[in-house]
Amino acid sequence: MNPESIHRIDALKALAFMGDLSMGQPIGHSCRVAKLADALAQALGLETGMRADLLQVALLRWAGCTANAADVAQTISDDVAGRAAMLALQMDRIHLLVAPESLPQRVGEISAIHCEVSAVIAELLGLRLSVAQALRCTFERWDGQGQPRGLRGDAIPLAILIVSLAGDLEIFARVYGLAGAQAMLKERAGTYYPAAHVAMACECAERWLTALAQDPDPSFDTPEPGEPADAMVSLAVVADAIDLKLPWLVGHSRAVSRLAASVALRLGLAPAEQARVARAGLLHGLGRAGIPNALWNPQAPLTIEDREKIRLSTYWTGRAARQIRRLEQEAEIASWVGERLDGSGHFRGVGEAATPMVYRVLPVAATWTALQAWRPWRSAVSATEASRQMAQRAQQGLFDARVVQALDDPAPPAPRPAASRSVLTARELDVLRRISLGDSNKDAARELGISPATVRTHIESVFRKLGATSRAAATLKASAMGLLSPGSD
Repeated sequence: MNPESIHRIDALKALAFMGDLSMGQPIGHSCRVAKLADALAQALGLETGMRADLLQVALLRWAGCTANAADVAQTISDDVAGRAAMLALQMDRIHLLVAPESLPQRVGEISAIHCEVSAVIAELLGLRLSVAQALRCTFERWDGQGQPRGLRGDAIPLAILIVSLAGDLEIFARVYGLAGAQAMLKERAGTYYPAAHVAMACECAERWLTALAQDPDPSFDTPEPGEPADAMVSLAVVADAIDLKLPWLVGHSRAVSRLAASVALRLGLAPAEQARVARAGLLHGLGRAGIPNALWNPQAPLTIEDREKIRLSTYWTGRAARQIRRLEQEAEIASWVGERLDGSGHFRGVGEAATPMVYRVLPVAATWTALQAWRPWRSAVSATEASRQMAQRAQQGLFDARVVQALDDPAPPAPRPAASRSVLTARELDVLRRISLGDSNKDAARELGISPATVRTHIESVFRKLGATSRAAATLKASAMGLLSPGSD
């Protein structure tokens, strides 16, 4: 079996965990919303097929959050806490970085990116068309005042209307209590969601929330009605969604996973451990979603407080282990990516004696890969210089010298579907790589020695060929096709 293959429900849960972190929500928020949505659907007498869609829509509703994180961070000061405040209607906690008059256009653009990417993820996971269609309407309102298309009434998929209402009930009840939540939902009846749905939710809310409190972390390990028990997908889809949070990380998790698997093989780890290390490489950036983008793109030296927040990213990755039972070992291995053998790493700060070999591979693979890539605070280094720095760190006791030595042989090339080779021209691939890394049209033109108008023409062609309308969606689709992997031209 391909080590990247996982149960589809586990991919959904990983993406839900990532989305909850991105939106500043407590762990398990999306799972609880799924339970509330199902309860509402049953109360409304909806058919089983619709209820199966609700679970997937609820778990993927925030999957597009990483794709627009950079845009959100340019609009409000904290893309994580700001989103949490927005969902709780605590607008006084949001600090705008743009002029208020430009906000409606920004919101429309940001919402469109989110919805498109969530839908693309659903498609890549092989979910029903109805799920992708619902996700494209995540921010629509019953009265037609929503985003991004301003759909009204029955033109909005019923699944997203029910999930949105369930989501607001979960948040409002947690923040304002039952009575406060019921009052706020009634104020939104007929505007955000159908009045009949609100009446049913308010009537049953106390009973539903009491039942939810008794099962706060639903596992969903048993397939829902209509879901094949053996439905398998690639964990790389989750990795690609994780990397979208920071444009300069595109393809990073895939590269780390390949290298880590290759190193594990050279070290003689058991095949099962090799597979776990490969999957851990795809998951290792999961906790990054809960850290504001401003801390990953520092404009000034980070404060001690900021550094402590960043150290939490690996803690959040480890917390995923409790949410995804079949990926528990992989998430645990992934959470060691920031550890160092001298005890100076994060978040545990453990030393060599407490670090099994299977945990020593990923820190080396991730550091080696990152050194050879550009970052906002430094330039990329050559492979030769990366080797020198890694050897030096091994001598200093940060990394296992045996693991560093295993880096000498290059990682195997990334697999690439033959059918994808001719999808884009060589120049279109060049342009796509530049814009996927966050370059503006002018920046890409300068780097490639062509005019901005030519870049724009190529982008339009790329979007048309890939069936995308945003850079994030084009990047996600191209990554899934192997177009952004090294040597893919």
